[in-house]
Amino acid sequence: MASVHESLYFNPMMTNGVVHANIFGIKDWVTPYKIAVLALLYEMSTTKPMALLDRRRLNKLILPLQQGADLTLEQFVKILEECCPRMVNAVKLKLLLMASGELQDMEHFFTILPNAFSDSEAFKTSVVGLFMRQMLLAYNKLSFSQVYKLYKSLQQYCNLGNQLEISALPTEDMELTSNEDPSADRIDKDELDTPSLHQSELRSDETQGPSSQKQAEYFLARQAYLLKNDENKAMSPAKLQDELNNILKFNPDFAEAHYLSYLNSMRVQDIFISTHSLLHYFDRLILSGGEGKSNGDEGYGRSLRYAVLNLATLHCRFGHYQQADLALQEAIRIAQEANDHVCLQHCLSWLYTLEQMKGSDSVVLTEDSVKIAAHFCLPYLASLGIQSLVQQGAKQGMPANKLLDALRGTDIMHWKQSLSELIEISLAQTTSIWRMYGKSTMARQQAQLLLNMNSLEPVNFSVQQNNTEAFAVALCHLSELHAEQGLYAVVTDIMKHLKQQFPPHTQHAKLWMLCDLKIQFEKAMNDGKYHLAEPHVTAISALNSTEGLYRKAQLLKALNQTSEASKILQQLQQQCEKTKNTEMIIRVMLASAELHWDSSGFASGLPLLLQALALSRQHNLQSLTSETVLHLAFTQLMLGIPEQALALVQDVLESVLAHGSLIDKGRALLLAARCQMTLAGTAAQEHRLTALEQAVHTLEEAAVYFSRLDCKERMRDIHYLQARLHHTLGNVSQRNKYAMLFRLLDQELPSSGMTVVNRL
Repeated sequence: MASVHESLYFNPMMTNGVVHANIFGIKDWVTPYKIAVLALLYEMSTTKPMALLDRRRLNKLILPLQQGADLTLEQFVKILEECCPRMVNAVKLKLLLMASGELQDMEHFFTILPNAFSDSEAFKTSVVGLFMRQMLLAYNKLSFSQVYKLYKSLQQYCNLGNQLEISALPTEDMELTSNEDPSADRIDKDELDTPSLHQSELRSDETQGPSSQKQAEYFLARQAYLLKNDENKAMSPAKLQDELNNILKFNPDFAEAHYLSYLNSMRVQDIFISTHSLLHYFDRLILSGGEGKSNGDEGYGRSLRYAVLNLATLHCRFGHYQQADLALQEAIRIAQEANDHVCLQHCLSWLYTLEQMKGSDSVVLTEDSVKIAAHFCLPYLASLGIQSLVQQGAKQGMPANKLLDALRGTDIMHWKQSLSELIEISLAQTTSIWRMYGKSTMARQQAQLLLNMNSLEPVNFSVQQNNTEAFAVALCHLSELHAEQGLYAVVTDIMKHLKQQFPPHTQHAKLWMLCDLKIQFEKAMNDGKYHLAEPHVTAISALNSTEGLYRKAQLLKALNQTSEASKILQQLQQQCEKTKNTEMIIRVMLASAELHWDSSGFASGLPLLLQALALSRQHNLQSLTSETVLHLAFTQLMLGIPEQALALVQDVLESVLAHGSLIDKGRALLLAARCQMTLAGTAAQEHRLTALEQAVHTLEEAAVYFSRLDCKERMRDIHYLQARLHHTLGNVSQRNKYAMLFRLLDQELPSSGMTVVNRL
């Protein structure tokens, strides 16, 4: 199921996707790129006859150009050509006249620049006006030597642009900083050969000096938003860390950069850097003095308790449960001293989450958390608690109607509060619940509803919120459901999309990796290609030890290595009883019963099957109940009770045909045909022919399902039975046809001890 606590941690850096940075040691300064932006603004103001559509495009382009990183002239011109080709020549001409002329030409440009906006109200109140006044102020504070260096930099900038070469700004531009920042004059030239601050599709990766405060804030806001909503479009972990290191080198007290470094290191599961960055973030946050009083306590104390809480969540994510418990207790103690109820509620939420991770029963803690969150009007935490209770209730066997009623109540609150992330998690939870209860049609419907839902999140940076864990879970469910129906071409398309949306380095990539491996393993087992299934067992074990052990037991059982398979199943059952994994316990019981069939007779497997049936009915697991009933029916058939066996098959046949996989449908129909054949042998002469024809029809239906899966071993068994039936009915041509098909498959497939006589 989707994790209902994926985003349950305090993130003071972001509010609605905006980074709140109040400290940065580097002031804004004039660069050749910003002169190019000023030239664009000047031409836009002085060029009166301009198409309305072109002006709208330029207006939308101005803010990214101001806040983004410095571009080369080639890139700047390319952006203008895509937006307004008519403006390109005017801007290039203005820049070339300044660069090819004398120093006084650049001085003249800054002199006449305010005249174009003097009569405009936008010059006083707009973002464009603020940017222009900042540039004029920074330029007026430059000394003569700095103005000369700026002029030389502009010449080099234009020459490089004309030659269509992508290059960085010269390091001497860094001396053009405002006189307000005396530390900037002491920056060594070697320090400036550092990676650029921003990585985007609009510019190169060449080295630049430090960016201004606004540029750094824009970079952090963009990357933080992408990490949350579309990690695939964010910078790679290594490049992002290099950029953050560059920011922190020029200003190590920039707290928000430390927090983004923490989020980035969590992507690659780096415990050292993530802990280091998290602690430094709160240290710098306290030192900055940017926090005011909150909940009756100074910002220092508030930062301290949330720092400990975040440290606890960090240890939870890495599986360090003891350290997480100690950190949580410390956070609770500090929050109680400060009487911070919100922090205490976060601590309680993570406390029951920690108990769940450790495999303990946390229902009481979760219920208390929901009540307290509702009392303090914290809908987000209350909804997370309810979804967690639903998840625990599903594992404990609560009826589906109660669980879905609870989710429906929370969904109403989600839509009222516009909590789109919780809506997605709720749909993913519903998909998993229906899938666990064996209702594949409803699971498919809920997954499609999630994938077609429009996100309520504001769309920034051309990103839709579609790379969360909920989307990954829904797509994995869809791929498994299509694989069960033999639609492997569709599965390939879904997996291709998952690999593009969730690359291997992202945090949710393990979901589709495990799903893909399980599908490939089942396909290889259905095809009887056990040598291809063996490598998948090792890969599955690396991602999920429980699933890996179960698949290994399945493979050993298929290879007739019963003793090794029995040992693994016993070990697996002990592990699942500790973790209360009911589904896997039932599957282990069914596999153990099949081993008993081969070793000590069919009657010896009845106690295990009856226990599995009671457990599956207790937990409302319809698909496992149907599978267990089929095992019981097969046992009764082998014990000589075909009437009761056929009755059991008919009881679950409708459910299997409605929600089961192709292999389950084929196995159920094959078992029904075998029961009909056995009953026909003991039936009266006048009813025998009808019973045999009914068995032939049932076998033909079973053959359709097995042929879709290309399950040759099962088809061999069906052709054998079809040949026997037609021989009894006297249909010589049909008998010879199916006998020939059986012989061809028997020669193609390797001999196996498991035949139609002693397997389900």
